[in-house]
Amino acid sequence: MSDAETIDRLRRIGWRGDALPAAGVGLARVVAQHRAGYELHDGESLFGAQPDGRFLKRGLDPAERPVVGDFVEVEPGRPPHIVKVLARRTALSRAAAGERYERQLIAANIDYVLVLTGLDGDFNPARIERYLSLTEGSGAQPVVLLSKLDVHEDAAAQVDALRARLPAGTPIHALNGKDPASVAPLAAYLQPGDSAVLVGSSGAGKSTLTNTLLGTARMATAAVRSHDSRGRHTTTYRALLQLPSGGCLIDTPGMRELKLTGEENLDLFADIEALAEQCRFADCGHGSEPGCAVQAALDSGELAPGRWRNYLKLHDEREEQAATLEARLRRQRGGRPIERPHGHRGQRERE
Repeated sequence: MSDAETIDRLRRIGWRGDALPAAGVGLARVVAQHRAGYELHDGESLFGAQPDGRFLKRGLDPAERPVVGDFVEVEPGRPPHIVKVLARRTALSRAAAGERYERQLIAANIDYVLVLTGLDGDFNPARIERYLSLTEGSGAQPVVLLSKLDVHEDAAAQVDALRARLPAGTPIHALNGKDPASVAPLAAYLQPGDSAVLVGSSGAGKSTLTNTLLGTARMATAAVRSHDSRGRHTTTYRALLQLPSGGCLIDTPGMRELKLTGEENLDLFADIEALAEQCRFADCGHGSEPGCAVQAALDSGELAPGRWRNYLKLHDEREEQAATLEARLRRQRGGRPIERPHGHRGQRERE
């Protein structure tokens, strides 16, 4: 097979490059990870592979190991071995649960992050803002999906309220995940060569939507609890799926904890930071100080109290995570000072 034919084959799984590895080394994409190894796809067939020994070293940063969505170089064998992870053009990550700081990659080489929330008891604008904050540094475009349109009588009001809360231009689609016609607008994000990752809480309808996009009931689904609209984890691991539209979709398990990494810009709240710049005093605490533009906006209704509270929560969490990350990097560098992660423009830091 010629290089041109090989590249054309790889395009089916989202490959954007024009060069191939040296002869004797294959190129494939990670479509799933299990305890027993990885599943890879080379654009033509699915096969299992094991990671090279260096990926198994204790203390290795988890971000250096292959994750779903990665393109990897593979040496032939029984089984084949992953020998190199190619540079990621985008990556969605979060801070792993627990007290020890560790970054957990969710998906790599994606163009869109599809944030799915149900229009039932699962609907939570603050959680949507958290997802969008995590997406900011990924290099991928966030798209908000509101599922269960068919079971909500006042969906239009919720959609309008969310549009007013999120930055202008944020794509928002209300849909019925069971109806192919309703999900048809998502084809714009899943064209040949496109890759998207689908994230959201258990019970939001990720598996139902995935089945509709696939055109077959491949992913298991389950009913949600009536008192909180939450579901069981019917998806138990991340998996990259090739869609009939030509795009690739990474389905993920429901996420119970969404910790910021400390490197977010919080551009989602640029309007609040702009308000803080208008305060009379540079060190305004946005409480009872005279001339506080933030409090004035809250009093006038220009700024919603819920959005302000969520900004403070995310801002403080981001700063705490940034300090933890900085301390970790300083230890790794033997105590030498490092540059602070980009984008930390806390409202008290202006001159």
